[in-house]
Amino acid sequence: MPTIQGFSTMRARSYVFRLPLFTRAMIAVMVAFWIVSIQSTWDVRQWGALIPNELTLSTMYRVNTFPLIHLNFFHALFNILSLTPLLERFENEFGTLTSLALFFGPLTTIPALVYIFWEKFIVKGNTAVMGASIWVFLLLGIEAIRTYKTNPYLVIGTHHVPTWTTPLVMVLVVEALIPNTSFFGHLCGVGTGYLFGLGYLKFLAPPEKALRWIEARLNLLGRLPHYVSVDQKTYGRFGVLPTSNSTTQMTPLGLMGSTQRLGP
Repeated sequence: MPTIQGFSTMRARSYVFRLPLFTRAMIAVMVAFWIVSIQSTWDVRQWGALIPNELTLSTMYRVNTFPLIHLNFFHALFNILSLTPLLERFENEFGTLTSLALFFGPLTTIPALVYIFWEKFIVKGNTAVMGASIWVFLLLGIEAIRTYKTNPYLVIGTHHVPTWTTPLVMVLVVEALIPNTSFFGHLCGVGTGYLFGLGYLKFLAPPEKALRWIEARLNLLGRLPHYVSVDQKTYGRFGVLPTSNSTTQMTPLGLMGSTQRLGP
């Protein structure tokens, strides 16, 4: 099979075909929203972005739709490539139903509401955000806490850098290198990931007994290809993964409020 500087197309193809159901669905939805955003009849970005002054009881859906919508092709592409391995790992650990409940529940609404509070009441702004990088940094926060429990420090010369700080360093790098990204939005994602990794949000996860009942009742494992059952998880639900010690502005896109994307 042809390779490009060590990249195996066969291995990549095999990896894509092994992706679990929720991860596949999220990629498909993001691609679908990007395709829809090409037309001009319906402004999907204005509809689904997290815009502080547009958030009302009737538009609370925005706290769940904003990670699925992107500014342009490259924004969507880089976020999908960054998110896929992290989300696949999470789903294989916790199961498909748990991933669905958490990512369209507390793991998205908590950073979204914190961001809204910051914009409306602290900085008095109306900066809209969108993009899946809030999930990317959230998952990086979870992974950083897990890594810290088994490998607390990175040794760089004579310095010992705590491994839990790596997502914060990445937030700074993204902010410095990529324009129009949301620094505080990324911090909201990392902070929520830290809380989840430390176990403070475990009470928000659906109980396994209820998940098993739903799976058995609907025969999800038999009906849905690539479905990850609560009893098929790679690791324990909240255990440690084993690791080796090693103000308003106008924008060209026509969004209300000044728009910052989450991620590259």
